[in-house]
Amino acid sequence: MSRRTHEPLIFRIHGMDCAEEVSLLKRELIPLLGGEDRLGFDLLNRKLTVDTSSQDVAHEDVLAAIERTGLKSEPWQDAGATGVDQSFWQQHQRSILTGVSGLFGLAGSILQFVNVSEAESVPLVSIVLYCFGIIAGLLLVLPKAWRSLVSLRPDMNLLMSVAVIGAVLIGEWFEGATVAFLFSLSLLLESWSVGRARRAIASLMDLSPPTAHLQGKSGEIKDVAPADVPVGSTVTVRPGEKIPLDGRVISGISGVNQAPITGESVPVEKESGDEVFAGTINGDGLLEVETTKAADDTTLARIIKMVGDAGSRRAPSEKWVEKFAAVYTPAVMIVALLMLLIPPLVFGGEWFVWLYRSLVLLVIACPCALVISTPVSVVAALAAAARNGVLIKGGVFIEVPARLKAIAMDKTGTLTQGAPAVVDVVPMNGHDETELLMRAGALELNSNHPLARAIVEETKRRNIEIAAADGFETIQGKGASGLIKGKAFWIGSHRYLEQRGQETPEVHEQLESMQKAGRTVVVVGNDEHVCGFITLADAIREETRDAIRQLHEAGVDQLVMLTGDNEGTARAIAADAGIDEVHAELLPEDKVAAIERLVEQYQYVAMIGDGVNDAPALARASLGIAMGAAGSDSAIETADIALMSDDVSKLPWLIHHSRRTVGIIRQNITFALAVKAVFVVLTFAGFASLWAAIAADMGASLLVIGNGLRLLKSVSPSDRQPRSG
Repeated sequence: MSRRTHEPLIFRIHGMDCAEEVSLLKRELIPLLGGEDRLGFDLLNRKLTVDTSSQDVAHEDVLAAIERTGLKSEPWQDAGATGVDQSFWQQHQRSILTGVSGLFGLAGSILQFVNVSEAESVPLVSIVLYCFGIIAGLLLVLPKAWRSLVSLRPDMNLLMSVAVIGAVLIGEWFEGATVAFLFSLSLLLESWSVGRARRAIASLMDLSPPTAHLQGKSGEIKDVAPADVPVGSTVTVRPGEKIPLDGRVISGISGVNQAPITGESVPVEKESGDEVFAGTINGDGLLEVETTKAADDTTLARIIKMVGDAGSRRAPSEKWVEKFAAVYTPAVMIVALLMLLIPPLVFGGEWFVWLYRSLVLLVIACPCALVISTPVSVVAALAAAARNGVLIKGGVFIEVPARLKAIAMDKTGTLTQGAPAVVDVVPMNGHDETELLMRAGALELNSNHPLARAIVEETKRRNIEIAAADGFETIQGKGASGLIKGKAFWIGSHRYLEQRGQETPEVHEQLESMQKAGRTVVVVGNDEHVCGFITLADAIREETRDAIRQLHEAGVDQLVMLTGDNEGTARAIAADAGIDEVHAELLPEDKVAAIERLVEQYQYVAMIGDGVNDAPALARASLGIAMGAAGSDSAIETADIALMSDDVSKLPWLIHHSRRTVGIIRQNITFALAVKAVFVVLTFAGFASLWAAIAADMGASLLVIGNGLRLLKSVSPSDRQPRSG
């Protein structure tokens, strides 16, 4: 009896290495399931997820559909995700078969050419050796070719199989064996190249340490797996060790190497209250960390999952190549058939000659180099970006930055540090800065308001001792009051000062000037007079100005700030940063409307943000980019790209990296088609042979693979700077 389940079916698919296998699986499974959205492909781990919920689909039906593709499947097991439980044959069968094919083909050719007395015919022993070489070369190809034939959807496996069988039928044993070997070798090289790009990404999995030093309630240390550490626990991280889980430092000071996650080239100093990430490397200090996320929800775990999913989300170039190949391959078979029939039947040509030429056409027209040119480049580009702290969630997003004409940015946490800091302390009426800060700190000590925390931080930075005010009382929406050494003091906004009637024209003019400059003003006073005021501002990030300049130089026409902050603050920050256009005091729906207007005007528009209120705009933009380190989970999940270091200087690098990727993809496609065009002409003219055609096709494949893998060496601009010493 067939089994039906509402749980997703998860398989490991042996041989699922690139776009071709994904297409085969989609071809069989989409009609069964009724939609592509029910399929999930993880090329990184050769993992297939099939959603059968709300479908009357049996487990056996899914297995039968997979089997029809010629691929082998097995139930997914996490322990075997990396393939360590595969047999020697499963891991090395393609290499072994290619080697056997080459050796037998070489042996057959040596024996054939040694027997010069039988030059007019191929010796039987050579034929036997050629047969073994051909079988070894086509053993993994023939099942796919057969599936392609019976489904009437010809692919490169069918093209090569027909060419080899045709060569054998006309007695060209040497060329048939050579084609089988070279095609097997080209598939081996393709598998190796994709594997190299895959290993570059899979190295992320080695970042997480196998154990965590968990502190018990009585202070004892116990080594456990990170997956067994509950959220909120305390773990000890010794000098030089990797941090096992995301968390917050509660004790200790140390420089942490965050390069594996954020791409930052220098260690970041961490102390109590600072956030740390799983997979980063502790420096020479001992840290105690309170965990904030479970092992399967850490930043590192999310990166691994997103990169794993990314391989199946195809870039526009990949989709174009797939559509082109779907039309191109059957068209080539029709042309080859016409080449075989028309010259002999219409013009009296020799059947043998035109059969041979049609076989050469099938070989040279094989879209192997064309098909593999794009996915290799895309996977290499994704891997390089991940190493530089830029998480791109799929090949579909790798090409968009190259086309950007406008970029919209949130202010707080994106262009600025996201937290206010004290800028000016202005004492009045005989008070000094220390006295003013001490009184402000006493009134704000127990407040959680960001402005209050900034003032308290400034008093600590200046080593000013403060004690909480007595009789503390919050004045809703205005400020607070309390007793300091028995005397009443108040703290509040400019508006509260006006309401109290203690403002002078000079003070009003000074405060208005500060507010127009983008500063937030906090006034301190008592019943007699104003003691002074403190101005605060959300400081612009150090790298923001250079990043904005580089974006303009990169050809981005319009840089826009979208913020919920007040107009004065927004314009001050925009002027400082070099932003072209400002929209302030916006609600989330206003940001979406602004993005829609930009998309209508510029077509390709990116939105960069870090907060929950940015998520709708991120989703509406052509490209959503989240500030990943401090950004909200909703922003990161909604965005197409995450900057893991919260460094906007990664944006110019991303644009240049995207343009380089697009350039290499175009080079590969152009080169692959040009080689084929040249050999098609040579074939019609009678100057091409089977072995030369496959050699040219393999050479083209090798060149486009090597060209694509150059993207693995893409580095951030900071890494190119010369080091001292």
